[in-house]
Amino acid sequence: MLSGICIMFGKSGSTSPTLKEIAKTFRMTGWISLWIQLVLTVVSSIILIFAGALSRSGGANQNSPTTGIGVLVTIFGIAVLVFNMYWALFRYIPIGRKLDGVAANRPRKSDTIQVLRMGLIASLIGILLSLLGAEATVGLLAAKAFNQGIGGFVNTDPSKFIQPLDILVVQASINVILAQFFGITASLWLLNRMSKQ
Repeated sequence: MLSGICIMFGKSGSTSPTLKEIAKTFRMTGWISLWIQLVLTVVSSIILIFAGALSRSGGANQNSPTTGIGVLVTIFGIAVLVFNMYWALFRYIPIGRKLDGVAANRPRKSDTIQVLRMGLIASLIGILLSLLGAEATVGLLAAKAFNQGIGGFVNTDPSKFIQPLDILVVQASINVILAQFFGITASLWLLNRMSKQ
């Protein structure tokens, strides 16, 4: 029992000030990360749903960013964000509570670092998916821009013009990237705090 407690963060029954600070940091970072990601995820989801509904009613063509692979990959990025929010709510915050509690219930430092690494890996996968989605969407917008006309030739087909809805899809992708960035920042911040323990 004593060897198990020595492996954990605190060696004595009382909580050291450093451990209290780390526990508070875990809780605060978990909540802040959760809320920032939640707000950005909801905004991005609403934009994508709105864009999808308008593109269906307007009969969007295959060159529309609302029907492209970029939106699909961005949706996968949102799915990873949902996992990140779960991870913040059910991993980071409870670890903070356990670190502030009884020494026998505290998680081992290695287990805590493993949880942080998993959150960091998930955020990196999410940001990769979000960047790929944004790249695909911007690529479609560039193709539309080139098809609008060059020099004295102007295309009169309205489906080839960049629409405000197309820009909203880019905004949704950027919001997902920003939310993933906050997930990475939270994991790195907590990992940094753990390495100082």
